Amino acid sequence: MATITAAMVKELREMTGAGMMDCKKALSNTDGDMDKAVEFLREKGLAAAAKKAGRIAAEGLVTALVENDKKGVIVEVNSETDFVAKNADFQGYVAQVADQAMKTKASNIEEFLAEPWALDPSKTVEQELSSRIAIIGEKLSIRRFQQLENQNGCVVAYIHGGGRIGVLVEAETAVVNDAVKEALKNVAMQIAALKPQYVSRDEVSDDFIEKEKEILKVQAKNEMPDKPDNIIDKMILGRLNKELKEFCLLDQQYVKDSELTVGKYLQQVSKEVGTSVAVKKFVRFETGEGMQKKEENFAEEVAKQIHG
Repeated sequence: MATITAAMVKELREMTGAGMMDCKKALSNTDGDMDKAVEFLREKGLAAAAKKAGRIAAEGLVTALVENDKKGVIVEVNSETDFVAKNADFQGYVAQVADQAMKTKASNIEEFLAEPWALDPSKTVEQELSSRIAIIGEKLSIRRFQQLENQNGCVVAYIHGGGRIGVLVEAETAVVNDAVKEALKNVAMQIAALKPQYVSRDEVSDDFIEKEKEILKVQAKNEMPDKPDNIIDKMILGRLNKELKEFCLLDQQYVKDSELTVGKYLQQVSKEVGTSVAVKKFVRFETGEGMQKKEENFAEEVAKQIHG
């Protein structure tokens, strides 16, 4: 009996788009023969996505749900084309994934994919995904999800560009009313537009600061090699402060009122509603960010078909 390794399971999964457990079972039943394992999965109807597994899925949708103003979830589900992302069936499926992600106890995407699909517990989330690939006809991928919860505050969601960008914001506040939710939605729009990395400077690690100082020092010395070190050091501090104002949400210039920072805006809101409104966390997903998108050349594609 052949030893079934994790690498073999991964390879078969990439070839077929089938779930991890299904791939392991197929390899076990075929004594590790990759070709026979593919046939096994096809016969079981689990490899309908085989030809799609190598494609790049970098389009798709980000969506978010909020429950009772206290708990929210944000998910990204990818497709190969923007055309599919606008398809009602795909959008309905993404909504179902978000429902499942709201309730899941999974701590990562692998655990999430392996759990039973809520609408049909005879399948896993990953098996349902494979079924959807077969129906829709493109490679699809549940890329990521994240929950935010604050029982002593408020969670709001904002979706921009029909699902291109999604933001969740979690805040501590003793009052949850329309004014507070509107203010937090304004903050979510700010996050969508200006992509901060941290809520405040308190979250920025010393390691990050030191690394940035090193980079800025090299830049400054290259620009002005004759400047003395004490002048360079002052310049570095100035540039670092400017960077931190861009990286940190509360230090950013508020897009709806350039006279305010986001921190000052929240202080203003806190005064108006009679209690502190303090942003604690945020999550920002942008469809396909960090992924290599396939560049289509229509003329080349036509030429290939003509000569093919």
